[in-house]
Amino acid sequence: MEHLTRVEVTFGDCDPAGIVFYPNIFRWLDKTFHDWLKTAGGHAAICEQLDAIGLGLFDTKTQFHRPLTDGDILEVTLALKIWNRKAIVLAYEGKVDGQLRFAAQETRGLFKRSSDAMFAAEVAPFREVMEAVGQG
Repeated sequence: MEHLTRVEVTFGDCDPAGIVFYPNIFRWLDKTFHDWLKTAGGHAAICEQLDAIGLGLFDTKTQFHRPLTDGDILEVTLALKIWNRKAIVLAYEGKVDGQLRFAAQETRGLFKRSSDAMFAAEVAPFREVMEAVGQG
């Protein structure tokens, strides 16, 4: 399973050196993740269906290969790597004109709340939701 999101890099995304300010890359990773969730109704709908409070991050890693600049059309591809019992691992690649600009990985979990704490729940119900729409 792969999901693609396109982003046009603008002047406002860049720092004074004219290259993308790195936190924007994390914003685009999150945008790609949420675009993927929209295929199953979106984050809020999925969480309501699963009685969860969110699909949050455990870990993220990013390698920056080449800078992004104003006017670039960035293609961010999300690929589902692993379904674990309490986490999923997602791989991302950001490319412009086929050239790799960054590679990233996220580990996310399904978070629920008990009467006294928030906890990572099993992700099998989330997997069922995504597989039902052909995205798992």
